[in-house]
Amino acid sequence: MKQRRTYGVNTWIWCSPLTDELLAELAPRIAEWGFDAIELPVEDIDDWDPKRTARLLDSLGLTPTLVLAMGEGRDLVAADSTTIDSTRDYMRRVIDLAHAVSARVVAGPAYASVGRTWRMSPTERRGCYLQLRDGLAPVVEHARQAGAVLAVEPLNRFETSVLNTVDQALEALESLPPEACGLALDTFHMNIEERDLPAAVRRAGSRVAHVQVCANDRGAPGADHLDWRGFLAALDEIGYGGPLNIESFSGDNKTIATAASIWRPLAADQDAIAVDGLAFLSGLDGEGAPMR
Repeated sequence: MKQRRTYGVNTWIWCSPLTDELLAELAPRIAEWGFDAIELPVEDIDDWDPKRTARLLDSLGLTPTLVLAMGEGRDLVAADSTTIDSTRDYMRRVIDLAHAVSARVVAGPAYASVGRTWRMSPTERRGCYLQLRDGLAPVVEHARQAGAVLAVEPLNRFETSVLNTVDQALEALESLPPEACGLALDTFHMNIEERDLPAAVRRAGSRVAHVQVCANDRGAPGADHLDWRGFLAALDEIGYGGPLNIESFSGDNKTIATAASIWRPLAADQDAIAVDGLAFLSGLDGEGAPMR
């Protein structure tokens, strides 16, 4: 019997940064709509209280994933030792937060600040990946000891020049232990960089630790041209058992809207990105649509 697929949503759809007050408002609605999981961004370590968050999510039956916010100055490659050390410290502290709220996965572009790009020759790229492995190794060990997985996310070419594709990510992470370091796949970035989404999923295989979904324009899944049936079938083939988490962003926050290039509304309202996306995805699995 096929295991029921689970679904989550990222609070960046509505707000940035996340706070205890905003989470107390959002989480009950997310649970009521029928989501199983929730993504919690960590822009700064003290944005929200882990004990309060753990109690709230446990009462609602929501499984958390934590998401890195790789802003300016958070870099593990092509950076000075002070920057690398502070970035490692940030990641380790996010892993500690994950442990405190019983989150198994910490996901994000765990290599360089979003929006930072530069040209690399093949030789320079190999050196970059060697530096990345060295930079990540103690963070991955920290995750292993905490019983967590660091899921490294390739981004599209306009947001990074380090990891854009599944193949690049597999090469960069090849010597790091897969039980503590996997891949986070995001359909928005994959739609730009991968020639065949299902084939890319199959190449990633058992290394897939987390999956984020949205339409090709960052709107609700299903309001787009993506091959969702093929994508989901490939996830089933590789045995991915984690949630499909809808990630998008609000244009109301100037900083995040600029970083994510959100220049126009992506749905009738922000709730629709979550609710309509869940209705589409669960409908593909024959589970019916949630009530809004």
